[in-house]
Amino acid sequence: MGHGIEDVVARGMCIGCGGCSVRTSGAIPVVLGRYGMYEADLEGVASEHIAAGDQVCPFSDSAESEDQLSDSRFGQLPVDRRLGRHRSIFAGRIADDEQIIESSSGGLTSWFLGELLSREMVDGVIHVGRGETDQLFGYTISDSVSALVASRKSMYYSTALADTLLAVRGNGKTYAVVGVPCFIKAVRLLANDDPRFDRQFPWFVGLVCGHMKSQFFAESLAWQAGVPPADLESIDFRVKNPARRSYAYDYEVRSRRGFSRLRRVHATVDGNWAYGAFQPGACNFCDDVFAETADVVFGDAWLPQFTGDWRGTNVVVTRNDAADGILLDGAARRQIHLESLSADDAARSQAGNFRHRRDGLRVRLADDVAAGLSVPRKRVTPGYDGLTDVRIGLIRQRRLMSELSSRVFAEARRRGKLRIYTKPMRAAILRYRQIESPGMSLRRRTMDSLRTRLSLR
Repeated sequence: MGHGIEDVVARGMCIGCGGCSVRTSGAIPVVLGRYGMYEADLEGVASEHIAAGDQVCPFSDSAESEDQLSDSRFGQLPVDRRLGRHRSIFAGRIADDEQIIESSSGGLTSWFLGELLSREMVDGVIHVGRGETDQLFGYTISDSVSALVASRKSMYYSTALADTLLAVRGNGKTYAVVGVPCFIKAVRLLANDDPRFDRQFPWFVGLVCGHMKSQFFAESLAWQAGVPPADLESIDFRVKNPARRSYAYDYEVRSRRGFSRLRRVHATVDGNWAYGAFQPGACNFCDDVFAETADVVFGDAWLPQFTGDWRGTNVVVTRNDAADGILLDGAARRQIHLESLSADDAARSQAGNFRHRRDGLRVRLADDVAAGLSVPRKRVTPGYDGLTDVRIGLIRQRRLMSELSSRVFAEARRRGKLRIYTKPMRAAILRYRQIESPGMSLRRRTMDSLRTRLSLR
């Protein structure tokens, strides 16, 4: 027996995409769990519905793999074990400096989606936007460039696709679907299963992903800026600062009481992506960084030649002629700046992601297999060979920190005391630093701990 959807849910690996709910027309509900993550609820669901949902779950062995889906669509293209199949690789940004301030990175994702709408290549874009209910963000549909632009920027928040996909199924319109790798994979699986979706989704636009965040991440950042969860009206996760490098951005939160706060992300206890705070369990079992089943994928070009420019730069991987045509035409019209990158450069731009999703995945799989736990079939072999004790220790500590963050923040919310979260997280981060630098002096450790405390005041 392979690792199926029941194992995915039981082991906390469900990412909440909603593919199983769409496949079963809602027979499998997707609900918001106690740790701020959407997840499938299989309790009381008939076996035939579970079997159907199993076929489109991105973390189930019953579903086609990334390699199978990519080979069937892009099999004529060369393959790189890190990027997947690819046609062209670029770095770039939009040319309008006034517009780029309002973008998370180089602005190419929203520009490209706007081109799909302007050229009438799709009727709408399905993407994450500002929430219209009690959720800050959720999947929505933009049918105009102005609506699309209003929802640009990164939104690190748990969302589900089910309601949006069910609402458009069979309506005769075409869409570009935007998402992180596991969401794109889920919709690819649905499109392979349902001819209506296959006709309706001519464009799959992927987002390079280090890991997702639960809804607690937004609440934690806001609370550390003086806005408690119940008072949070909105958050901008990435505010650019012309005086700093592209990765040293701020964030801004707005209170329901009408005031806003701007703060450095790196001044928070959990803003460092390496700590894995509020990371869903599913992200511990993903090996797809560059959305290998998407037609085109956009991310941050975290490379030395680009990070010095505060405006931000995108890395782009294309997998069809039409994507290349749109990008090259935009460059010819001087709407965007574009330059070619090598596969090695693109992979280096996401070096931390690959350490987590390849080396880290090998360790986590090996640990779980040794513990007798069910694990999904992945494209790396479980094991520890070639890894130092320090690297293995960091991988394990990071996993513990992810689990700790969700558990203690839930308790902090319940009791209304932020320190119930920050105190154990500071201790876990200090332990991470000790593992990372085992020769660090006691004085250095004390100073690091003091800096962390001061940053939270």
